[in-house]
Amino acid sequence: MLDIYNGIAVHARGGDRKKYQAVHLSSQVCETSSPCGIIETLNPREVYIADLNILQGEGEDKENIGELESLSSRSDVMLDAGVGRQEDADKWLRIANTLVLGTETASMDVIRNLAARYPGRISVSIDRKNGKLLSKSSDIPENPDQAIEIFNELPLKDIIYLDLDRVGTSSGMDIEMLSRIAKISYHPLLLGGGVRDMADIAELEKAGISGALVATAVHKQVIPVEQLR
Repeated sequence: MLDIYNGIAVHARGGDRKKYQAVHLSSQVCETSSPCGIIETLNPREVYIADLNILQGEGEDKENIGELESLSSRSDVMLDAGVGRQEDADKWLRIANTLVLGTETASMDVIRNLAARYPGRISVSIDRKNGKLLSKSSDIPENPDQAIEIFNELPLKDIIYLDLDRVGTSSGMDIEMLSRIAKISYHPLLLGGGVRDMADIAELEKAGISGALVATAVHKQVIPVEQLR
């Protein structure tokens, strides 16, 4: 998981984006906060990238776009660029393998239309903070079970359950809830936020979760870099 702001990678923690600091200040595996430098060091098979300038309503940053173009030649990219309009998707899918549509920014209509237009290249992120769904649209249910039932009808690549309160906190996860929604979902389900170590990864696998977005645990060296490759 890589969060980019003003062209550098920052350490996400608790969803308070204004307080994120450069990754190299806390990382035990990377001496740089250059996104390309981090990818060169970690060499992940696939990387989830969030463009925080766009997600915070600050518009596109040329440095971010330049970094994204370089990264896409090194790793498969899952990109959350805060897409809220159908016309923005074409541009980003020329850079990324997968476009992440977050409930924070995309309406149900946009999700439906883009899933139909790009089958298998769209991921939906169920974004939650303070125990509530982040959404500007009333047509996405607050209840994650109900939201997933709607998403089951669409030709998505996968679904991400993104718990922003737990991102970067190594605070663990609600395995009972995750197991329940994994049983409901027809698509692979990924978790973002709270993963502490390899024991958590094993527990997620037993619960039917297909993968996890990890960053803090990698930079703390409690999840080996080799697991990303």
